[in-house]
Amino acid sequence: MIYFASDFHLGIPDRERSLERERLLVVWLEQVKQDATAIYLMGDLFDFWFEYKTVIPKGYARLFGKLVEITDSGIEVHLFRGNHDLWAFDYLQTELGVILHRQGVITTLGNRKFFLSHGDGLGPGDNGYKFIKKVFENQVNQWLYRWIHPDVGTRLGSYFSRRSRLTKMLTEGQKLQRRNATEKEPMIIFSREMAANDPSIDYFIFGHVHFPEIYKLTDKAYCVILGDWVTRFTYAQFNGEVVELKHFGASL
Repeated sequence: MIYFASDFHLGIPDRERSLERERLLVVWLEQVKQDATAIYLMGDLFDFWFEYKTVIPKGYARLFGKLVEITDSGIEVHLFRGNHDLWAFDYLQTELGVILHRQGVITTLGNRKFFLSHGDGLGPGDNGYKFIKKVFENQVNQWLYRWIHPDVGTRLGSYFSRRSRLTKMLTEGQKLQRRNATEKEPMIIFSREMAANDPSIDYFIFGHVHFPEIYKLTDKAYCVILGDWVTRFTYAQFNGEVVELKHFGASL
């Protein structure tokens, strides 16, 4: 069995509630490792993450311990960088044994062909974010940020992270509301166009949007949006033939 999950946003809205979700994630990882051949974490594992050369953000010991246990057992864990943790460089890969992906990937799993990506920046529109992403991914800008003392740099990043709409939603006990009809989602448009250009792809797997859904693109191709582990606790499992969305059966 292969498992996919996305958008955990660990770190918000505060340490206590983030820790509750981290513990729940560890329980899920312990459960799925029993029959997993691979686990794909599809982005935004953290709400803010920046690796200095010799310093990493504080916390997440329970999650890191479980990931090491899983990778040491021979099960592949893949991590896609999302828009909130795009400053993950090599620590998670070299220390935890996860396979880090910086771009979308086309791969064959079981009897099906997949396109895998966090999903941010795909499709039409959202040009403001696409520009900001280029700024954040610029190596010169990353080098300059490293010159900020880690205590200041981490606090600065966490401050802006905690001002997000997602943090406000968690703090007030709200659920994120869908803004666009599914067929208008940029990732759906992107997937439909890519499926037309490459009919061999069976599944497009994304996070980012936070709304779990399987959307039929063609007679054989589907777009799977994984939901989140902020309020929904959803994931997908693939048995070699079919992808299904599941709910972990817990809410906070």
